[in-house]
Amino acid sequence: MSTTVSFTQFLKNAKPDSALRRLLAFWVCTVVALAGQAALATEVTLLKMERSDEGVYLSASVHFDLPPAVEDALLKGIPMFFVAEADIYRSRWYWYDKRITTATRTMRLAFQPLTRRWRFNVLPGAISVTGLRASFSQNYDNLDDALASIQRFSRWRIADAAEVEPGVRHNVDFRFRLDLSQLPRPFQIGVAGQKDWAITVETNRDLVAEPIRDLSRDLSKEAVKEAEK
Repeated sequence: MSTTVSFTQFLKNAKPDSALRRLLAFWVCTVVALAGQAALATEVTLLKMERSDEGVYLSASVHFDLPPAVEDALLKGIPMFFVAEADIYRSRWYWYDKRITTATRTMRLAFQPLTRRWRFNVLPGAISVTGLRASFSQNYDNLDDALASIQRFSRWRIADAAEVEPGVRHNVDFRFRLDLSQLPRPFQIGVAGQKDWAITVETNRDLVAEPIRDLSRDLSKEAVKEAEK
């Protein structure tokens, strides 16, 4: 007899007013709630699309807690690669939506034991592309600051301005994941199917590419107003 069947039979045999039965019911609800929270550990909290004459940009915030197993591997000198992907689709009433562009952004995080600092690199594309070099590099004194750069990025260029119609809603498919294929081969075998290494999320939203505000111009206007007071 399975554990589930035995537990169910025990609850049926317990007295209706049994304090133990109420306690066990509360425990089951708590476990279910915690399991639901664990499934939502990685989520997209912000997705915004903007445009200028030079291109179309995406800003995103992804929330996740770094699993202890991943942090332990980082401290042992194993770099981690996080991948963000975005597809933009144009709606067509007479056929399937047309994909007009795809963009990929790879972020590499590594711990440097000699300096005790964290190295963050941004690669403008997939890591498998030959000759790919980092377009941005930054050192951090602690892991929290380094993770913040991975979880929140602003104005990532994902398309040319001519590809996205201004003022028109486009369907954006956004994906974010820890790329386990970049781990050393022994690690890939050991972590396959383990939930501790599952950092992944996908969302699909209808967005309008809003014009990018000229912050310097806005600040100048505010300065003029203050001077006129």
